[in-house]
Amino acid sequence: MASAALSPPVLIGRSAELAVLDGHFDSARARGAALMLTGEAGVGKTALLEAAAPRATGAGFRVLRISGCPFQRGVSFSALNQLLQPLAEGIPALPARQAETLQAVRGLSEEQPTELLAIANAVHALLERSTAEAGPLALIVDDVAWVDRPSATVLGTLARALRTGPIALLGASRTGDESFLSNIGIPEHEVRPLDDVSANALVAERFPAMTPRVRRRLVAEARGNPLALLELPVPLNDLQQRERGTLPAVLPLTERLKGIFSTRVAALPAATRKLLLLAVLDGSGELHILQRVSGGPDGLAGLSPAERAGLVQVDGVTGRLEFRHPLTRSAVLDLSTSEERRAAQLALAAELPEGSEHRARHLADAAVGPDDQVAALLHEVAYNTLRRGDAVGAITTLLRASELSATGTDKGRRLAEAACLGANITGDLRNVRALLDNADHADPSGVDSLAAATAAASHLLNGEGDVDTAHRLLIGAIEAHTWPDETEMVEDIFREALNTLLMVCFYGGRPELWHSFEDVVKRRRPPTSGRLLPVILGTFGDPAYGALPFLDRLDHLISGLHQQPDPVRVFGIALSSSYIDRLPGCRGALRRIIDDGRDGGAVALAIQAQFLLGNDAYAGGQWDELLEITEEGLAWCATYDYRLTASTGHFQRGLVAAARGDGTAREIADRLVSWGNPRGLGALRVYAAHIRALSALGGADFDAAHRLLRALVTPGEVPRFMPHALWLLLDFTEAAVHTDHHAEAAAHIAAVRRTDIPLVSPRLAMLADAAEAMADPDVIDHDLFEAAIATPGAERWPFDWARICLAYGERLRRAKAGGAARVHLDAALGTFERLGAAPWSARAANELRASGIPVKPLRPVESDGRDRHALLTPQERVAAQLAATGLTNKQIAAQLFLSPRTVAAHLRSVFRKLNVTSRGGLRDALTGPMP
Repeated sequence: MASAALSPPVLIGRSAELAVLDGHFDSARARGAALMLTGEAGVGKTALLEAAAPRATGAGFRVLRISGCPFQRGVSFSALNQLLQPLAEGIPALPARQAETLQAVRGLSEEQPTELLAIANAVHALLERSTAEAGPLALIVDDVAWVDRPSATVLGTLARALRTGPIALLGASRTGDESFLSNIGIPEHEVRPLDDVSANALVAERFPAMTPRVRRRLVAEARGNPLALLELPVPLNDLQQRERGTLPAVLPLTERLKGIFSTRVAALPAATRKLLLLAVLDGSGELHILQRVSGGPDGLAGLSPAERAGLVQVDGVTGRLEFRHPLTRSAVLDLSTSEERRAAQLALAAELPEGSEHRARHLADAAVGPDDQVAALLHEVAYNTLRRGDAVGAITTLLRASELSATGTDKGRRLAEAACLGANITGDLRNVRALLDNADHADPSGVDSLAAATAAASHLLNGEGDVDTAHRLLIGAIEAHTWPDETEMVEDIFREALNTLLMVCFYGGRPELWHSFEDVVKRRRPPTSGRLLPVILGTFGDPAYGALPFLDRLDHLISGLHQQPDPVRVFGIALSSSYIDRLPGCRGALRRIIDDGRDGGAVALAIQAQFLLGNDAYAGGQWDELLEITEEGLAWCATYDYRLTASTGHFQRGLVAAARGDGTAREIADRLVSWGNPRGLGALRVYAAHIRALSALGGADFDAAHRLLRALVTPGEVPRFMPHALWLLLDFTEAAVHTDHHAEAAAHIAAVRRTDIPLVSPRLAMLADAAEAMADPDVIDHDLFEAAIATPGAERWPFDWARICLAYGERLRRAKAGGAARVHLDAALGTFERLGAAPWSARAANELRASGIPVKPLRPVESDGRDRHALLTPQERVAAQLAATGLTNKQIAAQLFLSPRTVAAHLRSVFRKLNVTSRGGLRDALTGPMP
């Protein structure tokens, strides 16, 4: 039958194979050619034939299709009739004897088909006539091995005679199957499995909601087999695809996959299948384990049939048993009974020592009902898993432990703990409420437990921003908590409770919340707890007064982050670093957490890690990178309902908008206030004031800036538990000085000097020196200004440094020291322009003009869109120019020392600002002079 496909299907990862097919058709047009595609079952041979048909049509071939069928293999000429049917109109024009022969083959004549050679000659004549009248022919034969024998003989004869005309024969068959195209000397092309990149792309396209970690698991199991890649997700439910449900240790097979992988396993002796089942459930490949379980040195002899069948092999280097294809494991499991699997699990558990994690898991898999002893073992395994950094695995294990719990108390406790870890670590708040409801149903008396209270408080805090209710829940549960024997496991929950309470205090922003936190920690902290907690409290909660004693300890912890597997501890160390300028040392560890979140792991921690990197990017002047980082973090917040956590990302974007003079800064600040004020979220009020004040300072509206900051800062006092005061030091001083509140500025810097702030980091020392120099209205303190500007490593904080240069240049110009002023004003202007801080660039440019230095004014943006180049930041401008020359994002990234993702973000912004949609349009838009 003819193919009528209008456009070729899109195949992922098959460009090389498609090029082979195109070459085959090109060769066949000049002089007939045959080609056989071979490969394992499910590798995509049929898909390539489907893609070949429209490509052949596009190349001018008439396509004829034949498909072998096992049910018609005994029906003579069934396949050949598929070829003759679309050519039937040409049969009467053949010589009478050949026409009669083909009509007999079609069953339209009373005569019986003659010898096969005569039939082959008649078919060949028909094909030659067709090519002469209608052009080249492409014969596409799928499942060649299932073609009936008479048809196969005729087609084999034709394959050897194709060079007499423009006919392309393309067949496909499994590797090792005998067919009419075997051993006749025609070329073969083996279709290989997809590489990992293409396999990932195929699964991502067909199952876009699947998390990367689950996708990688499927890709590893499928070994590039496209059919397996598309079939393995089918038995998985939505929760499993999103890694919110337990993923089977051995993936189940669909019926289509069973037909490929189960047949050879089913043919093995029973003893061999038993050994293979043990190997699958053990998973280690260690032969000594199989030997012990099977009863002695001769027990491994049963593996020989599987080795001879090519299903397993023993690695010559490691000595471990390996399955040649992972899905053979699934077939072994699928062919076993539940009783066989249970017996194998128990046999394996019996060979492992007491306390072994693998033993606990084997016993859990063998359990058929509640078993408190096994549940207790699994409970311990869950927390060991958590400390290794696998929060998702820990929750999965806790849920299984709850299923095995015989009493409602134990079941409810473990469900509550799973909810607690889910809310604080893995991050899907949508599931927390359901877990808590299940825990309450199992044990109504446990609703006030520490785990349940922590989960509920985290849900209230992150979802609704209800700090007061969350605070009451946590304080009450911590006060009522008693320490059982399982101290280490409970301490993990206690740690989550304190972490949640810490964020309640931070976002609440009220001293009384912090004081209650200090009090409860002093009275209720267990003996082994608190090695990191005092560090967090001192450096993050109260850095102005509490950071100094912990700096050496924190620096030591940061130096070991590359070896720290526990993501909760990594986050705690990075959080401790956020206000005291030690985040650069945490970057690698934070990126690991983010990558884990992208893979479907600890999303809640990944969101926090994104925003910690955002803080670091703001201080370091990597503002475009900040926008990229926070865009992803805010998308996660929206997906997982972390509304309060999102405020930090919005704040960071608001700071960049304020510094760049973007009108969205005001909108962001307004949203923070409108959401935070009714909920008593003091941190959001501070965030909004900071954004508004920075906008006002950039626009030289010092009165507005002073009014906003005066509501946060009491001159002469640096309050405890207000970490954000460290970020407002320069802002308040500048606003006070420019509004003639010199006494306030002096009192503020004097109060800062009485704290630990100048000793905490070089940046804060730089800001303290600059603020003190700015606060003196009568004389220019050259020593302090120059010490601040010359701070070692000051280039790491370009915006702060440029502001200090601007302040010094302003004072020098007003003192008629024009030459000295120009040096610092030029430095400030250049830095502000590189950052895209347009209002600050304008301030610096105005000062230079006032000192007699001509500065090219920024060209205005016309209402009709002309001269939009002024909207581009310096990095956007350079990236746009390079892109216009034809460079790829990767090449641009290499030249600018950026990541390709950052370059892509720059170009998206450029396209939007210049109103273009392609690189061709970009070249046109850039033809005018750039600023």
